[in-house]
Amino acid sequence: MVRAYQSHGDIVITRRSALGLCAAALLPARAFAEVAPPRSEIRTSLAKRFADEGTAGTFVGYKTDDYLIIASDAQRSGDPFLPASTFKVPNSLIALETGVVADPDKDIFKWDGVTRSIEAWNRDHTLRSAIATSAVPVYQEIARRIGPERMQKYVDLFEYGNRNIGGGIDQFWLTGDLRIDCIQQIDFIDRLRRRVLPISKRSQDLVADILPVTKVGEAVIRAKTGLLGAEKGQPSLGWLVGWAEKGQEQTVFALNLDAREPRHAAARITLAQQLLSDIGAI
Repeated sequence: MVRAYQSHGDIVITRRSALGLCAAALLPARAFAEVAPPRSEIRTSLAKRFADEGTAGTFVGYKTDDYLIIASDAQRSGDPFLPASTFKVPNSLIALETGVVADPDKDIFKWDGVTRSIEAWNRDHTLRSAIATSAVPVYQEIARRIGPERMQKYVDLFEYGNRNIGGGIDQFWLTGDLRIDCIQQIDFIDRLRRRVLPISKRSQDLVADILPVTKVGEAVIRAKTGLLGAEKGQPSLGWLVGWAEKGQEQTVFALNLDAREPRHAAARITLAQQLLSDIGAI
């Protein structure tokens, strides 16, 4: 039985809904072994943020202290997409865990000499600088060094998206077969935040430390962007996933949108901040 009622212009739904079922299936076994599954709400008022930007998208925020998942769109929140550069988060974890990268500040990835349209990619990088500039060539080299067998092992261990790394070891998250939705992104990011992924705490601490940080007032946002088609200058889908910290309160979030115009790439950041503010996370 699905029950819904109106509250301040938003639709509050039980966990028997599509979003709630996703939440109940993904989060409780890992996060709430001895408490009830998180509540779920669809706040259609949040969707106006995307419309005001001239695009379509969805935002999901998980308020960890309240055990509450808030989404702007129930359908799209469960729709899977290529993860694009948000996969740099698990890729970094796997690189550190396998020893492909020993130190995120000392191991150097030499520039291959190929000039690319994104200037920040045309130089040597450490893991820290590569994730900050979202240097795709560096992470493609990392994936090649990890190799298909180890990559599949850890993608399975992380239960990441559909776990399908078909389409090439250095392409599967960009043009290949890997897919992930917003609820799955939150599940993965939350386990990293809590350091409960099935790998060493050291690897998780280091990746949390190298994630790009934005400060908004008293809040700190740790997040990774993703943009399909960025290198070709024709972006089609934008991601932003991470978590916000404000005092003792922490909110894990995932946002994706149709990048219909170049300005929508920058809109990921501003939209996420607005939406996090809307739900009282920052």
